Amino acid sequence: MTDNPIYRSAWRSVDQAMVDAFAALTNDRQFIHIDPGAAASTPLGGTIAHGFLTLSLLSEMSAEALPPFEHTQYDVVMSMNYGFDRLRFLTPVRTGSRIRGAFTSKGWRERDGGAVVLTYEAVVEIEGVSRPALAADWLFLLQLAPKAAPA
Repeated sequence: MTDNPIYRSAWRSVDQAMVDAFAALTNDRQFIHIDPGAAASTPLGGTIAHGFLTLSLLSEMSAEALPPFEHTQYDVVMSMNYGFDRLRFLTPVRTGSRIRGAFTSKGWRERDGGAVVLTYEAVVEIEGVSRPALAADWLFLLQLAPKAAPA
């Protein structure tokens, strides 16, 4: 049995400006995200990214890291985020940290109507930290169409 490859994105920085912009967009202005002085006096030692900010970066990281879905008889017409079977925020991402996505295929299953559901184990790694920021089983719904016959 062969192991599935792990597809990794490039490292990206999570800075205070990104966290502040996410706080403004989502109206989640808890001080541990946007007030460095107050957050420094907590056990966190400074501001941290929102868990949902880290989660939202999975889209960009997966687009960068994952290969296209290949099928011998079908082409992908459309791909959609289908949700998560499991999601845990394991380690806070301190502002100023660098993170990257790591994705491992857990397989796919066919659905009615010419669709498949792909499942990936998605992990967000924090540079220099052994425990990941988050771990999830992420599902993608792909609509397929038969490949055109060769001319």
